Amino acid sequence: MFIDPPYNTGSAFAHYDDGLEHSIWLGLMRDRLEIIKRLLADDGSLWITIDDNEAHYLKVLCDEVFGRGNFISNAIWQKKYSPQNDAKWLSDNHDHILVYAKNKDIWRPNLLQRTDEAEARYKNPDNDPRGVWKSTDFSVKTYSAANDYPITTPTGRVVNPPESRCWVTSKERFNELVADNRIWFGKTGNNVPSLKKFLTEVKEGTTSLTIWLYEEVGHNQDAKKEVKQFNSKDVFDTPKPEKLLQRIIHLATNTGDLVLDSFAGSGTTGAVAHKMGRRWIMVELGEHCHTHIIPRLQKVIDGTDQGGISKAVNWQGGGGFRYYRLAPTLIVNDAWGNPIINPEYNPEMLAEALAKLEGFTYKPSETLWWQHGFSSERDFIYVTTQTLSAEQLQALSDEVGENQSLLVCCAAWRGITAAQAAERFANLSLKKIPKMVLARCEWGHDDYSLNVANLPMAEPEPMPSKRLPENRAKTAKGKSAVENQEDLFAGEAGDE
Repeated sequence: MFIDPPYNTGSAFAHYDDGLEHSIWLGLMRDRLEIIKRLLADDGSLWITIDDNEAHYLKVLCDEVFGRGNFISNAIWQKKYSPQNDAKWLSDNHDHILVYAKNKDIWRPNLLQRTDEAEARYKNPDNDPRGVWKSTDFSVKTYSAANDYPITTPTGRVVNPPESRCWVTSKERFNELVADNRIWFGKTGNNVPSLKKFLTEVKEGTTSLTIWLYEEVGHNQDAKKEVKQFNSKDVFDTPKPEKLLQRIIHLATNTGDLVLDSFAGSGTTGAVAHKMGRRWIMVELGEHCHTHIIPRLQKVIDGTDQGGISKAVNWQGGGGFRYYRLAPTLIVNDAWGNPIINPEYNPEMLAEALAKLEGFTYKPSETLWWQHGFSSERDFIYVTTQTLSAEQLQALSDEVGENQSLLVCCAAWRGITAAQAAERFANLSLKKIPKMVLARCEWGHDDYSLNVANLPMAEPEPMPSKRLPENRAKTAKGKSAVENQEDLFAGEAGDE
């Protein structure tokens, strides 16, 4: 999981409220960190970019939430390549990347691919049949008297370990290494001995350092150039370069893993994760989800985004993403503390929400007023905020017929008990709103499931609200159930 939260610098970024009072900012971060910890897989990790303004306070907060024992590292990213000569004190050219594991005992980072420069250090001056190698120091600083002995080079020169140091191995093991042609005395045979380390015997990559230079992972100006490719008029103040996210995602995940970013910003995390063959989820507030994120992801998918890491990973396009808007809270409390349906919900929104909760596909019929959705060819749902009488239920039952079934979601019913209704109307199932909604809520869990796989592929077209004949009052058209300010993207690489 990666997050790039507002840095709380007081600069009032156009896209974020970046300048909250210190304790408020930490309180907001605590809420999010606690949720993130629950969402993380047991072998998952969290990577947070932050600057000096809140980095050390955030470190203490993360220690509290994740446990100090699960702190991995504080990597330093060189975000600027030139000094700020107008800086009042020191020129700030780095950000912090705080890294935490859900469980440090089982989490391990991937190795970085060995660079061409590192590969070039391996040579084969003596034509060893085992391939290229590089020489390493045969002495160590941890002193052992058993490993302190003189060595005679092939030219007859006698050498000893440097002062206060000793050789890596005992004399017996040294003789075995010489016999195996693993000790190098230089081309002339007169050098201090060194140990040959063959490329075929070392790890497949290198362990990441905690200093990340801009030559390796990009800088702020790189990131702004990448954003300009899909929105040249409104560039984020502090976007992150794709190479930086590539480094993080490579270290933290494998192909097919799920990457979450709850501060999506300009969509860099999703774009990079997609190109790297990871599944991803991004969450964002604000209108820039339309001005930045969607245009960017569309270019990634159709292959026209050839900036960032595209050429490095040979990205040609593919895959797809789903875009969801979260509706307002469905249940709120009235002035007396009683749970009621949120007044922001119009009939269409309520019908769509309850259809989703009950496992129905929301698709109102153009001819049958009581069909708001279906779960099969003969099973339907009807939603109304009315209190239904026995006569109205009878009318519904007659219209539905014997060969179909209908779930009726209503405020209440009168003139008949639930048991009597079940016996009298075999083709109807009755549920009260909001009681049925509250029954679907999850309370007191340590974690909460979020399964986006079964969400609708596309927003259904709005249909007129259907009411019982006795109450056909028109209602003002409100927002769709998916029209709100918080947006969720879910993406998957590969053919869609």
